[in-house]
Amino acid sequence: MTNPTLEIAGRSISVHHSPYIIAEISANHNGNIETAFEIMRAAKKAGADAVKIQTYRPDTITLKSDRPDFKITDGLWKGHTLYDLYEWAHTPWEWHARLFEYARSLGITLFSSPFDTTAVDLLEELGAPAYKIASFEAIDLPLIEYVASKGKPMIISTGMANDEEIQEAVDAARGAGCKELAILHCVSGYPAPAEDYNLRTIPDMMERFGCVTGLSDHTLDDTTAVTSVALGASIIEKHVTLDRSGGGPDDSFSLEPEDLTALCRDTKTAWAALGQVDYGQKSSELGNIKFRRSLYFVKALKAGDIITEDSIRSVRPGFGVAPKYKNTIVGKTIQRDVDVNTPVLNDDLK
Repeated sequence: MTNPTLEIAGRSISVHHSPYIIAEISANHNGNIETAFEIMRAAKKAGADAVKIQTYRPDTITLKSDRPDFKITDGLWKGHTLYDLYEWAHTPWEWHARLFEYARSLGITLFSSPFDTTAVDLLEELGAPAYKIASFEAIDLPLIEYVASKGKPMIISTGMANDEEIQEAVDAARGAGCKELAILHCVSGYPAPAEDYNLRTIPDMMERFGCVTGLSDHTLDDTTAVTSVALGASIIEKHVTLDRSGGGPDDSFSLEPEDLTALCRDTKTAWAALGQVDYGQKSSELGNIKFRRSLYFVKALKAGDIITEDSIRSVRPGFGVAPKYKNTIVGKTIQRDVDVNTPVLNDDLK
């Protein structure tokens, strides 16, 4: 299996680089651009690589209707129509230029999930460095093709999509010109229980689809995300809020700033711990060689003496010959005088 790489705003993303952390603002600005700015500052301070927004208006994502098809009857947003939900949750388009400018001033990458072609056009005008396709849009192949035609790196979330639908999305993106593509394993529950994630799917996705692969995580802590790194996740996306009890549409399943800090730290630690196949002695172990066993003289011997069974022992520290050589050493002639309680060395033996 090859190890694909993509690059967003100069940051390389692959299994050979520390996980790329995306802080999803989504609706957690709760209608206040200053709150969005504050979340961006918190994400930068926490160590996230990017912040992400969503670009739609209610009329570009649904229809204004009270018919049963458009009513949400259970779950987190029960009682809303789709139009009302997206009116409540959307990021006003007139904010976008200010958000991109503010991200640049902070030195953090900002990109977005567009939900129709007009959103893509707006983001192109603003110089978005990459695009994210949301899980529910992973089956909108014309949208994927339009985004791919812009030649930017793309990330596609795969919540609710089966393997055939994922392959169709990947083929649509590549067929329309996308050269740098990532997919995110995702469970579209809000929140989602950890046991639904089946993280062993991640290495299978890497093998099957040949893309940089990551995780869009809707669980309530960072355990699932950190674990995913050990299975090859190169991107972690998490919703972030200033206050989980803030009452917004996405606040309740989002990370607060201190949790995001822990996520950034712990995923990088997990990635660093993976390292590579290496059976050699590690630098942190060198000071502990005294706690290994080795062969030491327990009798003083003169040059020309024969080493007997009772003249050497396996003891700590580990500065002498390894104990496995004891049977071959017994019976050999010592080449120089040795003192009691000194290590057996190969140079001593004839």
